[in-house]
Amino acid sequence: MSSSPNFLAMDANVTAETTTQSSEQTQSSEQTQSSEQTQSSEQTQSSEQTQSSEQTSGVDRRGFLKASAGAGVAAGVATSFFNRSVHAQGSDIIKVGLVGAGGRGTGAAKDAMDADSGCRLTAIAEITDDRLDGAKKNLKRTLGEQFAVPDDQCFSGLDSMQKLLETDINVVLLTTPPGFRPMQMEAAVAAGKHIFCEKPVAVDPVGVRRVMAASDAAKEKGLSLVSGLCWRYDLGVKATMEKIHSGAIGDIISVQENYLAGTLWIREPKDFWTPMHNQVMNWLYYRWLSGDHIVEQFIHSLDKSMWLHHDVPPVLAYGMGGRQVRTDVEYGDIYDHFYVVYEWADGTRTYAATRQMPNCFNETEDYVFGTKGTARVLANEITGENPWKFSGQKPSMYYLEHVALMKSIREGKPLNNGDYMCKSTLMAIMGREAAYSGEVIRWDDIKDSKMSLMPEKLQWGEAPAVEVHQPGSYSFNKTL
Repeated sequence: MSSSPNFLAMDANVTAETTTQSSEQTQSSEQTQSSEQTQSSEQTQSSEQTQSSEQTSGVDRRGFLKASAGAGVAAGVATSFFNRSVHAQGSDIIKVGLVGAGGRGTGAAKDAMDADSGCRLTAIAEITDDRLDGAKKNLKRTLGEQFAVPDDQCFSGLDSMQKLLETDINVVLLTTPPGFRPMQMEAAVAAGKHIFCEKPVAVDPVGVRRVMAASDAAKEKGLSLVSGLCWRYDLGVKATMEKIHSGAIGDIISVQENYLAGTLWIREPKDFWTPMHNQVMNWLYYRWLSGDHIVEQFIHSLDKSMWLHHDVPPVLAYGMGGRQVRTDVEYGDIYDHFYVVYEWADGTRTYAATRQMPNCFNETEDYVFGTKGTARVLANEITGENPWKFSGQKPSMYYLEHVALMKSIREGKPLNNGDYMCKSTLMAIMGREAAYSGEVIRWDDIKDSKMSLMPEKLQWGEAPAVEVHQPGSYSFNKTL
């Protein structure tokens, strides 16, 4: 089997759009931490796990689809979650394929199997043979009888994702570094598969538009698309948002988003690694693969701010950031802290702070300040004129995402999270560019930007140049 990095970059015939700077790559690294805990692909701390499986591709970059963001459906959670299964009309098996079988991928596969007793994992795609072998052993142990992957449906290397999509799977789980998400989404929709895709959905504006277009195509085909923005499925958070939206704290004045976390893993190079291997395997630290941690991890907090504003995006952003602690060459081209102010047309603001530094105060929380009170979203509580605290049961939000997906498939009622997952990804990119440049970035400019961070060619060997952007010398607005 080939171990070429192509396997994540399966291109689905798309029309060309102008592209730009491939050097704009950032890391994203999904870290963990506190109550917001995020994904960290392979190791990180806590409950939000991320997409591990680092893979890449060896195909030429294709053009890009233009499309306006369609109205996505933020679907409700199945009421039968306590059952641990969604009962089929009959005994039909839902066949699931996994692209990227690291920490986040394994977690997603387990949640999918738990969500529906009729699910079976029947195909796996990974970047190299050794990662594939390890994933098979781990998943077989984790999934038990729901692991039903024959040897001829285990794929690695150059065309592994495309081969997986050619099998008879019904659902594909996309849990790889986010730089590859747009081309994966296009290929999965073209193949007629229902999709679970981890966040974020892209690392640049061109990629976001490609995913928007793929999401619209999924709707037309009657395919379900569920996002890994998991707090949208947390019952306590949903109830808190409903209280806020019903006026429990009055009119929203401002929001404070804190995602103050520790550091993440780094992989030591192996003898056979080329520079491209190193970037792909340590994808957290490279813009073109992760988007920087404001995109890869902090998107969870920014998504809740977008949700608080009924998924209406901010009109502009400005901010700051830099590399204060994580400055060594192995940390690629990403920052270790950001502070961004987002402004909405109604005059409300979100003050957004995130960092990845060791031995510091950590907190993940969303503070919402209103004319009648204050809400702490992750604490599920409101203080002020209408005090309230959520007291219901809280099954895993990761599990509930997959309950919603499988239920939509069983009932023939497609679910599509495309609108908000694209808007929240673009909001995170907007904040990154504001910090990198020191400029005011406007929504109308970022959504139409031709910025693309994907290298022209993906193959083992040389890797994209690493450049840390400096405010005052780097300009986003000059690229418009």
